[in-house]
Amino acid sequence: MSTIIKCTSDCLLNNLFKSIVARGISPPSSRQLSSKQVMENEKKFHANNYEPVPIVLSKGQGVDVWDVDGKHYLDFLGGFASLNQGHCHPRILKALMDQASKLHHTSRSHYNDVLWEFSEHITKLTGFDKVLEMNTGVEGGETAVKLARLWGYKKKKIPANEAIVLFARGNFWGRTLAAISSSVDPWMYENFGPYMPNLNLVDYNNLEDLEKALQNPNVCAFMVEPIQGEAGVVVPDKGYLEGGRRLCSAHNVLWIDDEVQTGLGRTGKMFCHQHHDNARPDVMILGKALAGGVYPVSAVVADSDVMDCFTPGTHGSTFGGNPLGCKVAVTAVDVICDEGLVANADKMGHIFRNELQRSLPKEKVSLVRGMGLLNAIALNTDFCSPWDFCIKLRDNGLVTRPCKANIIRFAPPLIINESQLNQGLEIIVKTVNDL
Repeated sequence: MSTIIKCTSDCLLNNLFKSIVARGISPPSSRQLSSKQVMENEKKFHANNYEPVPIVLSKGQGVDVWDVDGKHYLDFLGGFASLNQGHCHPRILKALMDQASKLHHTSRSHYNDVLWEFSEHITKLTGFDKVLEMNTGVEGGETAVKLARLWGYKKKKIPANEAIVLFARGNFWGRTLAAISSSVDPWMYENFGPYMPNLNLVDYNNLEDLEKALQNPNVCAFMVEPIQGEAGVVVPDKGYLEGGRRLCSAHNVLWIDDEVQTGLGRTGKMFCHQHHDNARPDVMILGKALAGGVYPVSAVVADSDVMDCFTPGTHGSTFGGNPLGCKVAVTAVDVICDEGLVANADKMGHIFRNELQRSLPKEKVSLVRGMGLLNAIALNTDFCSPWDFCIKLRDNGLVTRPCKANIIRFAPPLIINESQLNQGLEIIVKTVNDL
């Protein structure tokens, strides 16, 4: 009987995989609903914690997505920069299916035969000694903050319960109680207090403000995004990260580099801090594209003198380090390296910004900024609200959404080619000109 069951299971998995690879879609639902019905049902049964752009996607392949009515769009949001490898990449899906058919979960109560492979892969990629895997980006941030506090007490000898972690104003790293406690956005923190203490703020891109805050001997870490994504793709001045590195070293403070959105090729380097000389962090956080948007995997990397502050029982996760996530992440990273996605992001990013700077009327779009394939435009709201602009983009066949204030973010998959990029550019320019 077990042989029959195994054979049947293998056949089903193989057929499912062939269908996914061939068409880039999952088996159809038994109920085909219209876009309006899907949105109404979600509002009826799901918590009202997001305001999605009104489009119901049902299929994706590479840079292309389709809604339930069969209309085609270019995806220029990329799952908030988690789909660096594109939708339904066949190598990543094959790794998922192969591993799922063997062993998908163990918890960390036992060893599994994939975690070591993931750990070796990530440490070699990043150049750090050790890695601690989690699931989501915000869990990675929480892990880094926890590690920094532990290091502060064990190594820097900060008095108990007095460790301080600095954050830059405008940061976004999630919506946990710790993350909102370091936010300046009222939507994030209002009505959720009391807040976690000793998460203090300094101005972004301001070394003088950072140096002043570092005078406090109880500061154990400074956590910062090398580009502030949710704040509107804010790129700091040249020298900011290098200066922050020097200041943290001078004051015996850990620099935590939040590369959840900017890492893994997004900005035209494997990691965004590599755009800056002598700016190696002490701790780095990865997430989003680490498993190609197929599975939630995040990671914190550090050298042994920092990471070894953790000992058995001091941190963990039921699903962190599970064999399915690890195998998917290994393959997703290999795709980035093998397919030249870092170099492609750099090349396509230059084309994207140059064309928009040349083509967009300054009275409607005041600036174009970004790095690699993490870019944004600032829209003159006298012509159109950012939300309405994204609806117009949708109508013209391109999907994204606003981030802060009047900023529209563009983060297409890094597999995008020049023809697809030009299609997207034509849509953006047309939409602006039609305002």
